[in-house]
Amino acid sequence: MRTCVGCKRRALIGELLRVVAVAGRVVVDERRRLPGRGAWLHPDPDCLAKAERRRAFPRALRAPGALDACEVREHVGRTTSHHEAGTCPASRGTKEAGRPVMSQP
Repeated sequence: MRTCVGCKRRALIGELLRVVAVAGRVVVDERRRLPGRGAWLHPDPDCLAKAERRRAFPRALRAPGALDACEVREHVGRTTSHHEAGTCPASRGTKEAGRPVMSQP
């Protein structure tokens, strides 16, 4: 389980994109093998917009200054054509085993 830096919801690793900072920009780590600190994000335009608005990438990746997320925007734009538009995968209200999500204390 990992937490999306955009919506702050927990989800399975398979439902999230791993992103890393490389030379002042955020890149998608499709194979999840790039070195360095990673952050996790739903492949959803809303989660990406929230992460950018909150300036979550520099904080999560512990990178000084602003990071360019153009490559992530392009990747999310390509993947949303394959998924149902406007829905966040973690917003279904169930865990991986089909049980309802319980609130955390």
